[in-house]
Amino acid sequence: MSSSASGSRPISLPGRVVVFDYGEVISLTPTDEDRAALTELAGGDADVFWPAYWRHRAALDEGTLSIQQYWRSIERELGEQWGDATIHRLWLADFRSWLTVDRDTLDVLVDLKEGGTRLALLSNAGRDFGSYYRNGSLGDLFEKVFVSGELGTSKPGPDIFRHVLEELGITAADAVFIDNKEENVRGAEAVGITGHVYTTADDLRAYLQSLAA
Repeated sequence: MSSSASGSRPISLPGRVVVFDYGEVISLTPTDEDRAALTELAGGDADVFWPAYWRHRAALDEGTLSIQQYWRSIERELGEQWGDATIHRLWLADFRSWLTVDRDTLDVLVDLKEGGTRLALLSNAGRDFGSYYRNGSLGDLFEKVFVSGELGTSKPGPDIFRHVLEELGITAADAVFIDNKEENVRGAEAVGITGHVYTTADDLRAYLQSLAA
């Protein structure tokens, strides 16, 4: 078997499906410049903006708030009055900040794919990310993409993991779940899925190779 474009050997896990989180596993953390640009658009007070940003994020990720409602909720909390154009700019700056892919994790994904390992994506994200995940180049790597905002349920709850297993047609014993948040990994393990807390791409590669051994 030929080596992959990354220069590493393909990783083959027959009978297993590796399910990946997206944010800060496949994607890089938004940069300080990204965060500063978003804060400036929102009014410039980071100490007020970021707590509000995260406070309403779960509702966005579970699909109970639309994009417009999410940003309007932050607007009200900050006491701001944003025009529609500002809402669009905030959304765009935020969306774009999550698009940079970690090259080393991408190499692991490619090596898994070349090894014939089945892959899926499970992300706590708003519905707006669904098209990017499926129709961008990353979509070619995954058999199925699961977005919490489309499903009305999110990690670490058991319902989303059971849905993933059912849609993939596998048992929990056949699944491996990768996420940077320990609470999400523990949620997967609670339904019987093998879980791994992501720290670095090198650590991830070593872990997956240990499963293949």
